[in-house]
Amino acid sequence: MPAITAELPTAPEPAMPEGPSGQPAWVTLASGPPPGPDQRLPTRRRMLMRLGAPAAAVLVVVVVGASWAAGSLAEREAVNDAAHTTNLLATSVVQPALQDGLLSGDAAAVAAFDGVVRKRVLPAGIVRVKLWRPDGTVVYADDARLIGQRFTLADDQREALASPQTRAEVSDLERSENEFERYGGKLLEVYRPVWTPSGAELLFEIYGDYAPVQDRAFDLWRGLAGVLASSLLLLLALLAPVLWRLLERLGAARAQREDLLLRAVDASDRERRRIAADLHDGPVQDLVASALAVSGAAEQARRDGRPDVAAPMLEAAATVRASVASLRTLLVDLYPAHLADAGLAAALADLARPLTARGMEVSLDVDEAAIAQLDANAQKAIHRVARECLRNVVRHASARQVALSLALTTDADDAGGIASAVRAGPDIGPLAARRDATRCVVMRIDDDGVGFDPSAVPGPERHLGVHLAADLATELGATLRLASAPGHGTHWVLVVPTRDRP
Repeated sequence: MPAITAELPTAPEPAMPEGPSGQPAWVTLASGPPPGPDQRLPTRRRMLMRLGAPAAAVLVVVVVGASWAAGSLAEREAVNDAAHTTNLLATSVVQPALQDGLLSGDAAAVAAFDGVVRKRVLPAGIVRVKLWRPDGTVVYADDARLIGQRFTLADDQREALASPQTRAEVSDLERSENEFERYGGKLLEVYRPVWTPSGAELLFEIYGDYAPVQDRAFDLWRGLAGVLASSLLLLLALLAPVLWRLLERLGAARAQREDLLLRAVDASDRERRRIAADLHDGPVQDLVASALAVSGAAEQARRDGRPDVAAPMLEAAATVRASVASLRTLLVDLYPAHLADAGLAAALADLARPLTARGMEVSLDVDEAAIAQLDANAQKAIHRVARECLRNVVRHASARQVALSLALTTDADDAGGIASAVRAGPDIGPLAARRDATRCVVMRIDDDGVGFDPSAVPGPERHLGVHLAADLATELGATLRLASAPGHGTHWVLVVPTRDRP
């Protein structure tokens, strides 16, 4: 890629010391993802989606809840109906048909009772009929294979015999006695005591079909879900005009806010331009004229043979010229005209010139291909971060050599490539984790100055510039890292995602 090198003295890039404790270690000052959809002001479509998703969730909960409630209610009603039906069958059909011969297994008695069961009990939705002795022996079943077999009665069955009562439940058919009923899912199980003509107690047990329970549950669910869903939809229909009006106001407020932000930015730029123009056309020109006048007066005093008067005047003229130079540097800071006119490369060269004027050797390597991948906001942020870093070099570093580079990292570079670009050694930390940054711009600033302990960077009240630079990087979704140690210089790395990042 073509690179532009500013016409500044070239110096070798300071090496990154590596080694034991006390040498530079990377400290991350800012590492934030670029602003995502959730950080932007909501649009009308997104608001509708946000409101529609909870409404759909509520509808699903209503349907599921109605299904569960309908199933529970239908099952409870079916159990009660089965108990009532069993009582009727026991008192009006079964007990009058009982004979004492059933207790001894008399074939005629069993045949007579079987005829009554098949004619008057099974047609009532019953799939199995049993008569038990208290000791668990089956004296009758509509399936002859069960007759004469003995099973252990369940606690509920023994309780129904001990305290005459009707017990009804949904059977899971897990007991050994249910070997021949496990063919069609759950059944309704009901049992109660009956007595033969001689007073012998038997347990009358029936199993009813579960299909009517499912039919009843569906009918109940359809009614409950229909009422609840229609009520919810009606509520949404009533709220729709209110929500639509709210969204309209939100859209207007968003547009107004964006307009105010743009106005504030424009006003800030205009005010900075006005202050810069006022300083340039007023105090700067007056100071230049004063410096010329004082220099002329000093020269005249020297020619008149008054060196004691000329010397202080020449010193005053030099002081005024230094003040003019400082003011012109401030003008570049206030309004970096080259950033808008000549571009970021020229603006960075402007920032480097004061360091050259102070006797430092500055190398500047800026890749135009990298600048082409940055939008206006990113270029402004890079300029401000570079300005703050170079200010620190001037004020605190006492450096002899400074290197500033701006390069593009392409898709061919993996995390290791980025790590190589920033020379972070094994401690690449968050940079290695940024594998999603397939294209990014890396700015690096190195000096060979006195360095400092980065873990002891003071708070914003004492070092506002560093924290402002970190805030700028965070807003940009960039990573700003610092490595320094006393006696080992200072090294800054800014990794900025490009505008074509997925």
